[in-house]
Amino acid sequence: MIQNNQNLIWHNHPITQKEREQLHGHRSIVLWFTGFSGSGKSTIAGSLEKHLYQMGINSYLLDGDNLRHGLCHDLNFSVHDRKENIRRIGEVAKLMIDAGLIVLTALISPYYEERKMVRNLIGSESFLEIFIDTPLSMCEKRDPKGLYKKARSGALTNFTGIDSEYQAPLKPDIHLDGEKSITVLTNEVLHFLKIRNIIQY
Repeated sequence: MIQNNQNLIWHNHPITQKEREQLHGHRSIVLWFTGFSGSGKSTIAGSLEKHLYQMGINSYLLDGDNLRHGLCHDLNFSVHDRKENIRRIGEVAKLMIDAGLIVLTALISPYYEERKMVRNLIGSESFLEIFIDTPLSMCEKRDPKGLYKKARSGALTNFTGIDSEYQAPLKPDIHLDGEKSITVLTNEVLHFLKIRNIIQY
């Protein structure tokens, strides 16, 4: 952490976020997918990104696991490090918003305060919290990475939903029923983006 930043001065770009949005032909925004492991976050976000691409919309998907291979490889899953993980991703998403992109994130992001921190960092007008509401029992049955099995056996600790808390959003911007099909859920998000005048199709 930088202790003395008096010599750091923010550099304003000659091209604004609004000008980049006009170039791309759509607003820039963060679509923050949250839910249990196995809830369908990455699958739905990936499906949505594919549709946006086919529509000529500039977007990028920030996947939690991918980011832990690089940007956040030095962090573990303690409460402190989870908060730092979310902070870093929020800062990256903020830069991408300034670039005029639609940013999709697929992260468990289990705590109210961390999600609120990112909303405040980015601004409510550019942040949509999307809760993939999938029952824990279904997520555990799916167990696409075998993580629930490891957590139940004690081989994996601090696992959300087993021995670490998940604080579900109380008032998400979009509430998706994770038991529905990927096609239905993707279309629900696309419809929401259209009625909010974020995209046109």
